[in-house]
Amino acid sequence: MDASSNKPAKTKAVGKPIWPKIPAEFVRAMLAGHSALGLAFAALIYLVCFSGSVAVFTQEFTRWEQPEGPVLRTVSPQAVDAAVRAALAKNPKAHDLLVRLPTPDHPRLSVHGDDAVGGERTYVADQAGRLVGEARTPWTEFQTELHTVLHLPRAWGGFVVGLTGVALLSSLVSGVLSHPRVFRDAFAFRWGGSKRLQEADLHNRISVWGLPFHLAVSLTGAFLGLTTIIVGVLALATFKGDASKAYALFRGPTVADDPRPAAKVIDVGAALANIAARYPDAQPTYIYVEHPGERGQHAIINLATEGRLSRGETVVVDGESRILGEVGYESGSLGFRVLSAMTPLHFGWFGGWPVKIAYFLLGLGLTAVTASGVAIWLARRRDKGRPAPGWERLWVAFAWSQPFAYGLSALVSLLSPIPAPVAVWGLATLIACGSAVFGTPRGLSIMLRRISAGLLALTAIAHGASHVSVMADPIGWAMDAALLAAALTLALTTLPRGYPVRC
Repeated sequence: MDASSNKPAKTKAVGKPIWPKIPAEFVRAMLAGHSALGLAFAALIYLVCFSGSVAVFTQEFTRWEQPEGPVLRTVSPQAVDAAVRAALAKNPKAHDLLVRLPTPDHPRLSVHGDDAVGGERTYVADQAGRLVGEARTPWTEFQTELHTVLHLPRAWGGFVVGLTGVALLSSLVSGVLSHPRVFRDAFAFRWGGSKRLQEADLHNRISVWGLPFHLAVSLTGAFLGLTTIIVGVLALATFKGDASKAYALFRGPTVADDPRPAAKVIDVGAALANIAARYPDAQPTYIYVEHPGERGQHAIINLATEGRLSRGETVVVDGESRILGEVGYESGSLGFRVLSAMTPLHFGWFGGWPVKIAYFLLGLGLTAVTASGVAIWLARRRDKGRPAPGWERLWVAFAWSQPFAYGLSALVSLLSPIPAPVAVWGLATLIACGSAVFGTPRGLSIMLRRISAGLLALTAIAHGASHVSVMADPIGWAMDAALLAAALTLALTTLPRGYPVRC
């Protein structure tokens, strides 16, 4: 008895933990919200997750598309300056230049800028800074733009991707809240019974096992995609709507625009030497040379420090190669340091190959969770006597359209003199989705997986054959081997009993 209330005391069952009771109405509301949100954004979430898994290897694919380029571990400041001057010699009126310096992930020296006829070109330089070729990486640029802006106008594309990240984050939270036992049953599987229950268990288990990763990438993706809106809100709250003042917080010291000709072009080599003296533990990764040859010329240099989860510090150098100051991404407030960690944390660009492989696999897991979530909802409708066979076929076709479209666009980019990866990807996606009028969901799945496997294998073979005599970068062979492994894995899943999941 409880002496204070004269009521029988509640006893705990021996050996049975007491779990907090969550109201059934709350669980039902969360489940309804989870389903509605997931269905409304399913296609976008799937596309962003799949493309993001591939985008983890953006730097490797850049090297894969041009494996004959000089592979450089380090390069002298004088060589960087020589490469800048060589690029300016091709177009003295270039408005600005982007110089990428060798890093472990991208061991190349390149200069990107305007050409003499109003276009843009990227030149590759050797150890001495001589321009030895032009970089052409259309497929890598395609897959990067697909993940970041969905090939929409940049402002709108970033907004849609950011909104998709918000939807994914909300879906993850509502999914956890709608399954009170989801953590307790993290390793529970109901094999041998209903296929829908098996898929539901797999859906929930992958969601829980990768939850820290899923939360991190959805949160950072939403933040990066909605940066324009966030800065706009900051401007309204702090600078009475003046967005230029808000953006100035992230630029560091400014140099007044002065289009009059300068006595000499900025000496990038001297700027790098000054940077090395002040920041001996940091490595320059890229340089923006703005308004070269004008009195308002200056350089914005990004510095990466080994062992830090950061996209790097930003240092501004004037036309006389003097250091004006830094933004504070690594030395400033906590907010700046968190902001600097967003990009590497989202893409997995830290920790080398082990982290990239983990991000790739976890990203594919999140893609599978999205695909299986819709499949489970459609199966539940069918079990309740309200089947939607057309939508079942369409969802399977869309889910497997992306390996097919990626493989075909990569193959065409390799073989065609005028690559158009966006158009090929779009056409392939439409063809795959159009195939939903034929066959069964499982038949469509097997067909598209087999075609995708063949395309990936052909891409690897075509790449190796066309570059066999000039493959200076070993990453070319590594990526070809990875494509062949992906093709083999896809092919094996089409064997009898080789793929237990409906989608």
